[in-house]
Amino acid sequence: MMEWVGNLPLLPAVAFLYVVIWCRAGATYLLGRGARKAADRGRIAAFLDSPGVTRATALVNRWGAPVVALSFLTVGFQTAANAAAGLTGMPAKRYLPALAVGGLAWAFIYATVGLVAFAAWFELFLVSPWGAVAVLALVVVLVAVLLRHRRRTGGVSAAVTADEPAEVSPATHDAHR
Repeated sequence: MMEWVGNLPLLPAVAFLYVVIWCRAGATYLLGRGARKAADRGRIAAFLDSPGVTRATALVNRWGAPVVALSFLTVGFQTAANAAAGLTGMPAKRYLPALAVGGLAWAFIYATVGLVAFAAWFELFLVSPWGAVAVLALVVVLVAVLLRHRRRTGGVSAAVTADEPAEVSPATHDAHR
């Protein structure tokens, strides 16, 4: 598919992928902005109520630009985060720097590790299609297990839960008097 990008030297590959992510993520943000305006007329209520968009919107509302930037280091969440940035009306002056930083990280990772991983999987597919399907299924199962575990634990470490009261040291207690 994009084998020719893998044949480029590192900097041109990163530059090309950087342009790609600006176009893709920027378009997603703009679609979110448009959807926000259309939502008042009820055209896309189901999409706005979907779990992924709801979760991403809550994170973007709470953390803003850093969530957008960090979303480029994830698989599957970056589109929702960029759409949520548009849906929540994140100002372009905050969104664009997040896209610049996160997009550059994505382009560099994809130009190095990402293309290598895809090329390795594709080579496996050429040698053994069933083996490639098995590897892909294993990755899907692993991601599903991790997501299920994360939902069950609420994304909080087992050592720290919301039900446990925070310990207050005497110094902290005195400071709050």
